[in-house]
Amino acid sequence: MFALLKAACKAPKRLIAGLAAAAAVAACAPVNLAGGLSGPAVDPGQPVQVALLVPKGSGAAGDAVLARSLENAARLAMNDLGGVEIDLRVYDTQGNAATAQRVANQAVVEGAKIILGPVYAGNANAAGLAAAQGGVNVLSFSNNASIAGGNVWVLGHTFENTADRLASYAARQGKNRAVIAYSTDVQGQTAANALRSAVKGAGGQIVAEVPHEFSQQGVVNAVPKIKAAVDSAGADALYLTANTAGALPLFSQMLPEQGVTSATTQFIGLTRWDIPAQTLALPGVQGGWFALPDPNRTAQFNARYGSAYGSAPHPIASLAYDGIAAVGALAKQGRGLGARDLTQGAGFQGTGGVFRLLPNGSNERGLAVATIANQRVQVIDPAPRGFGGAGF
Repeated sequence: MFALLKAACKAPKRLIAGLAAAAAVAACAPVNLAGGLSGPAVDPGQPVQVALLVPKGSGAAGDAVLARSLENAARLAMNDLGGVEIDLRVYDTQGNAATAQRVANQAVVEGAKIILGPVYAGNANAAGLAAAQGGVNVLSFSNNASIAGGNVWVLGHTFENTADRLASYAARQGKNRAVIAYSTDVQGQTAANALRSAVKGAGGQIVAEVPHEFSQQGVVNAVPKIKAAVDSAGADALYLTANTAGALPLFSQMLPEQGVTSATTQFIGLTRWDIPAQTLALPGVQGGWFALPDPNRTAQFNARYGSAYGSAPHPIASLAYDGIAAVGALAKQGRGLGARDLTQGAGFQGTGGVFRLLPNGSNERGLAVATIANQRVQVIDPAPRGFGGAGF
């Protein structure tokens, strides 16, 4: 457990879309184009040319696997469109911003109507700058909302979306007096900001905050402070921004030892508590709440991907599928790929359920709320099937 936390503290600070467990990168200024771009004209009688920017060529084995999985998922989505033809062209970013900018420009020159990717926030920002000059919008695989805006959208699961879903559910269950514990690195502060807004918006109150250093000793020092805050404020909810690759295992051990459990103060996690599977065996996470995409739809995608390619998809490969699904849906409707088209209120159906792109460059996803009981995930509030229902 300690080794896991130490390894996380040494991890690269690149934000990976779809994984709240990934470390955050420094914010990049988004392209300043109010409301996005109208987008290039799309000929309904011709294949829609889509550029897919993947991190192949960076030299990192993980990036090569990710790149292949993203392309596989995109092609799987193409097979499901039925009546819409996509001309998919794949460009390697080598995992760096300069190359991402160059290949994004190349894609626009070669006729791309929209760009899917890149993954990392700095790369996505650079690609957005290049694509803006050609009037093309970018659906990046980042979950770093600080780069969202103008002609750049983030498809990854954001802290804001997750916080809103959990805070809304908590309020309906009468959990309105919250303590938040967060690390003082960029990821932790971003998560804390999302929680402040979400809890307030749901009508709750943050009665105490416990920041801590992103280190093993930082967690150890924070535990008695969390205990004191919960007791003195009469808190009925404890929001933890820690992830399973970092501080969550340590918190789940030490907090119950201090008498703080979900039985008395509801634990609510802003990250996925079901990945990896061994996390489900931790005593301290039993009874905690967290959010996740529709498990049934996710399982269907994973099964279809495995059947087609003989392996499990990368955890964020689904974002490439979602991007193609959105493009295909708009093409079927006879619409273009401009900002107004991309941000249609009804949204799109993706691998994990309904999602929509927002005018500010972020996204809203229909998430389920789950708990862990007897080392198994149990959905306690299903993901909505459309917008306007539970969680929205």
